[in-house]
Amino acid sequence: MRPLFLICNDDGYGWRGLETLAAVARECDADVVVVAPDRHQSAKASAITIAVPLRAEVVHDEPGYKVITVNGTPADCVKLALDQLLDGRVPTLLLTGINHGYNNGINTHYSGTIGAAMEGTAHHVPAIAFSLGDHDPNADMEACKPWLRLVIEHALAHPFAPDVCLNVNIPCGEIKGLRVTKADTGRWMGEFKPSVDGYGRTVYWVTGDYQVADPTDTDTDIYWNNNGYISIVPCQLDRTAHSYRAALDALNRDF
Repeated sequence: MRPLFLICNDDGYGWRGLETLAAVARECDADVVVVAPDRHQSAKASAITIAVPLRAEVVHDEPGYKVITVNGTPADCVKLALDQLLDGRVPTLLLTGINHGYNNGINTHYSGTIGAAMEGTAHHVPAIAFSLGDHDPNADMEACKPWLRLVIEHALAHPFAPDVCLNVNIPCGEIKGLRVTKADTGRWMGEFKPSVDGYGRTVYWVTGDYQVADPTDTDTDIYWNNNGYISIVPCQLDRTAHSYRAALDALNRDF
């Protein structure tokens, strides 16, 4: 049986990044099922919908390729696909993106692209998230294609740990190479801009400037992206701070 690729994003169905990723996946002699939000769902992280029912609509269906939209978050799309929409098949790979804009540094905590990939990881499905450093809906994705193939083919030939997904960020312009690295741990500063709505009430728009954790650190995704390199960061599902457990041993007791 041919491999099965499940594809999702957070920008929503119809965005160029999603279409590019699906096109590359279809060239890999695999069955491809796209399950994507029916509208923009950026910065939803791993949020799921619990207050309203989800609806799945098949918008394209041909042998080996199906596209389904869902009125939910990226994580909803992956959960629903794995539970209901794949006719019992388990994906060989989950591919998310290509996101319009970087998902590097601290942004991995907010990204719906990463959230969808981590949802697959939680179900032991190998997952790779792809992002391009260009927010333009009409961004040129052609330069991404050979790099997508390289990473996908490597993942097929060298399966990675079931509790890990890969976060791949691709810079715009000339690509000088690729580096496996770590995520920057900086943060956003000045995150909101006050304004006034039509009723004279104060509202706040999300904005901000990103401040890297250590400007001298040359081993982060942001450093390599800023210098024209693709970054790959292996992200871990287990959030336990194992190195700190011993410091809490004094709290262990029986009642």
